[in-house]
Amino acid sequence: MSLVERAIKKLQESSRATAGAAAPASVTVPTITPPGPAVSGAQAPAPVRPAKVSDKIVETNRTVLRSTGLLPPEHQERQIADQYRQIKRPLVANATGRGAQKLKNGHLIMMASALPGEGKTFTSINLALSLAMEKDISVLLVDADIPKPHISRIFGVETEPGLIDALANESIDIESLILPTDTPRLSILPAGMQSATATELLASARMEEALASLGAHEPNRIVLLDSPPLLLTSESRVLASAVGQIVLVIQAGRTSQKAVLDAITHLGDNKVIGLILNQSDVAPGEGYYGYSAAAHSPKVNASV
Repeated sequence: MSLVERAIKKLQESSRATAGAAAPASVTVPTITPPGPAVSGAQAPAPVRPAKVSDKIVETNRTVLRSTGLLPPEHQERQIADQYRQIKRPLVANATGRGAQKLKNGHLIMMASALPGEGKTFTSINLALSLAMEKDISVLLVDADIPKPHISRIFGVETEPGLIDALANESIDIESLILPTDTPRLSILPAGMQSATATELLASARMEEALASLGAHEPNRIVLLDSPPLLLTSESRVLASAVGQIVLVIQAGRTSQKAVLDAITHLGDNKVIGLILNQSDVAPGEGYYGYSAAAHSPKVNASV
């Protein structure tokens, strides 16, 4: 039994043990192979800033994003785009109710990993860009990784006020801190200021109000929250309680079975969890629980 299958079995057993008529967690396991330069050591170097803020519009530079391993190289672009189409379909269905029962808070999706360096930020960026291609959906990418705000640094908005500022100061309208990008239907909410009480702010009633506001302002908006690693910080566990869907990124051959099971345990019961097996050698045509694995591409290392 593979690592992913063991994680799924654990998740299903947890759901069956829950009292009442709670539905078992939904699990999708497409394969995604993010490209990028190999990284040695425990921590990847900070990526080169591929964007700038001009008149409050985040101008993305896809050439630089690609050169830093945050977008696939041109020869893999179509192949990996097809993989993300497979990944996003059940997420969109759960969020909108088109093709599936609409989930409570299904439009709030947390991007998670057990440990750093598993490709979560790569996945968040590429999933956000893929979702933005939908004609009737807008996407808000929220940098909720307060200890290490990769998204804010990557897009050059680390000095802009953001999520934590709005949580700390109730007079701030969180909607006013959202920055549009030059990619249609995609916007970004920076992490904002560093705070020693980030966990408490994320667990506050103000956070619930902020998430409700982000969802209510645009009915067709999907909110992706890039969170810290589950096993290293407490912030991500707090976020998990507030969202309707969770995407857990697992790096094949690197993430231990224990780390995966511990991460799922931290997410709690009755959560709809999708697993993305990252950098896998699964061959085309293989799949898990009714979802076919995406087209296979050469195995390389992610930089984030």
